[in-house]
Amino acid sequence: MADTKTLHDAFIDELRDAYDAEKQLVKALPKMARAASSDELRDAFVSHLEETRGQLERLEQVFASLDEKVRGKHCDGMAGILEEGKSIMEGGFDDATMDACLIAAGQRAEHYEMAAYGTLVAWANVMGHTEAARLLEGILNQEKAADEALSALAESGINEAAAGGDDEDDEDDDEEPPTPKPAKPSATKSARGSKTTQSGGSSQKSKK
Repeated sequence: MADTKTLHDAFIDELRDAYDAEKQLVKALPKMARAASSDELRDAFVSHLEETRGQLERLEQVFASLDEKVRGKHCDGMAGILEEGKSIMEGGFDDATMDACLIAAGQRAEHYEMAAYGTLVAWANVMGHTEAARLLEGILNQEKAADEALSALAESGINEAAAGGDDEDDEDDDEEPPTPKPAKPSATKSARGSKTTQSGGSSQKSKK
């Protein structure tokens, strides 16, 4: 009969899952940066790419602190999130909407990681893995900061620009060409001419 696994085993399993998730992001973030139209959003993805590479190094330090071999385990959760992000980039959205959708995709990944690292920090602390907990908490704080940065970009005008683009399109579709107005000068002249003729006819009748 196989030995029953412990919390330590679950911790190592989650750690390998997180390591693979970060490696997947290293490949995905450059594509997201290229798909962004906003310079600020592109810079945010590039900046987080550098952070993610550093996070891989921190995870390797965590493995070392536990005398565990550095090894990843395919992260199905991150793979699914990134597959959704790929579908968004192929969705044919206008530039502003694409940026808003890329932010949403990025935050899905961040929230997934925040949940994973929050669990890893809690487990490391309860098992007394002080060094591992410190390193993992540093990564968790970076993920929180990246999520906040994406929220700030969305609220600074990207979401509004995407919504505004839809309104403008609707207005253009519904707008009818203005009805041309008759030229006032010619109408006035015509009216004056009519009055003159009528008055002239009346005066001739009265003379008779």
